[in-house]
Amino acid sequence: MKIDRSELYSGRLLLLGLMVITILPFISIFMTALHPSNTVPGGLEWPADPQWSNFIEAFSVANMTALLGSSLYIVLAVVPVSLLISTMAGFAIGQLRIPGSRILLALFVFGLTLPFGGIIVPLYYLERALGIYNTRLAVVLPLIGLYMPFAVFWMRAHFVNMPTEISEAARVDGATLWDLFARIHLPLARAPMASLGILMSVWTWNQFLLALVLVEDPTERTMAGALGAFQGHYATNVPLLCAGTILILLPTLVVFVLFQRQIISALLQGSVKG
Repeated sequence: MKIDRSELYSGRLLLLGLMVITILPFISIFMTALHPSNTVPGGLEWPADPQWSNFIEAFSVANMTALLGSSLYIVLAVVPVSLLISTMAGFAIGQLRIPGSRILLALFVFGLTLPFGGIIVPLYYLERALGIYNTRLAVVLPLIGLYMPFAVFWMRAHFVNMPTEISEAARVDGATLWDLFARIHLPLARAPMASLGILMSVWTWNQFLLALVLVEDPTERTMAGALGAFQGHYATNVPLLCAGTILILLPTLVVFVLFQRQIISALLQGSVKG
């Protein structure tokens, strides 16, 4: 397919413009973080004397050592369980075509429309009644349930496109239903599972609303959730707040840089049929 030169250049200009719009806020936050504390920098202005110590102070003030452990605990509690449940559900709906699979799929699609903010109040009263309010479980359990609509839909999209001949050949060879799932289809689903795991890890790490509302102790929250308390105490100290924001964003950026190929390949999966 031959692309016109003007179309090629216009596409590149559009991508360049989008890249600039995306990167500029991060550059602005980074420059602001280097200004002296308790000052209000004006726009994209490189400080005459960069205060790199702001990052050390923000790390200490926000108690980020405890926050790193809390965030890691929540990620490790949410992602493996969500992956297991969504993979099994996606296999049942997409490959086995169980009775009522279309209704189940419609319910999961409906679940994609539920906003976190719309159910936060019922979750608050439910968790207080169950006695798990102000614990890490207060974030872990809702996240597992809230991730299910997208995760099941994601995994179902993989299994529904798998050739039925694979399952039929395995059944002829005497494979049980568990063998069919664990030994045949699960190894073939490693790419979408890895990409889904990366996405859910990033979303969990950056979870703000649930951690802020359902957990009072800042050290039991995610790093993004603790930023709310950090902002409450240091709202007037803009450079320190920006330094804390950079520290919270850094692990997410590292994950995307390291696993960008897996994320892109998963997002493009199924867009081109062979």
